[in-house]
Amino acid sequence: MVKPISKIASGISASVTLEINALFKQMKADGIDVVGFGAGEPDFNTPENIKEAGIQAIRDNKTRYTPAAGIMELRQAVCDRLREDLNLDYQPSQVVVASGAKHNVYAAIMTVCDPGDEVVIAAPYWLSYSEMVRMAGAVPVEVFASEENHFKITAEQLEAAITDKTKMFMLNSPSNPTGMVYSKEELEALAAVCVKHGLYILADDIYYKLVYDGIEYTSIASLNEDMKEHCIVINGVSKSYAMTGWRIGYALANPQVAKAMANYLSHSTSAPATMAQWAAVEALTAPQDSVEEMRKVFEQRRNHLVERMNKIEGVSCIRPQGAFYVMMNMSSFVGKTMYGHVIESDVDFAKLFLEKGLVATVPCTGFAAPNYLRWSYATSMEQIDKGLDRLEKFIAEA
Repeated sequence: MVKPISKIASGISASVTLEINALFKQMKADGIDVVGFGAGEPDFNTPENIKEAGIQAIRDNKTRYTPAAGIMELRQAVCDRLREDLNLDYQPSQVVVASGAKHNVYAAIMTVCDPGDEVVIAAPYWLSYSEMVRMAGAVPVEVFASEENHFKITAEQLEAAITDKTKMFMLNSPSNPTGMVYSKEELEALAAVCVKHGLYILADDIYYKLVYDGIEYTSIASLNEDMKEHCIVINGVSKSYAMTGWRIGYALANPQVAKAMANYLSHSTSAPATMAQWAAVEALTAPQDSVEEMRKVFEQRRNHLVERMNKIEGVSCIRPQGAFYVMMNMSSFVGKTMYGHVIESDVDFAKLFLEKGLVATVPCTGFAAPNYLRWSYATSMEQIDKGLDRLEKFIAEA
């Protein structure tokens, strides 16, 4: 008999959404008119100039290996863009390009954390964070922010979660799944705690261009030079430029961390596809008009979805400030019977909503936020209305 797989690998959980996603895809394949709100990617196409840059790179035979940390032109473009957008001043040698922002999060955790280290994660959080921490042999420590606190943790909560084993604090703003944005003052308070304890801060800024209501976005790394030393900034082109499938993300960090991350990548995946890197150069250096056009559309969709959802009996949501997700509170249905089934969790509600209401959403138990469903408004206004019409009917006829 072959020996068992590693304890770390066997301890990694499958996504709680897999079953629902599989059912959604099967129903769609069977020709059933289901509506999906699970997408974590823009429904827009990659802008033409970016696509052409990728095609031209292939024509120019830019198809060979690049340095593990990415081509110098892209690393310089990252520095220039984030200096202009976020007042972050980094050198190209401090930029590490990887196969998507997700890959950079993983590489950062693997670079910084030893087995047994603790990583504090502001919850609700994107479900892969805790699993990636476990993959490093480290221990995720969830600090939950309630809806009453707009899903944002306080410095006092962070302080209370820190032990002598804490190595890193993970923060995503704007947040997936909540869409909430931490203010400069809130970030300053959290940063002071991290500096006091010498922690690394993994700052996932991937949605920074998608903020609404005239909010001025602040990256925690931009607060002061001391903060930069502590921060590993995660970003990429997937959300802002509708380039999810191009798989280009990047991290910015102090020289020691950046070099170690590049070494880690050099012995695992090496650099991402060369032509995709050149397309990302175009995304970051060309006029940003397409980004703003997309942002305005998302803001209109958010306004419509929030207004309509809050008129439906039994559910509610608060107004997200960024990204393209809404957290629907369905706690009023827990313990009730719908269509002959007792609803014991958000997962039960989501499964039944798909089977009976023909709408796919994401249960948030996996995001450390039970009794909520995540709706993505990275879909058309027509689909949003269809989904909300079905929600009304699903609840009314239960």
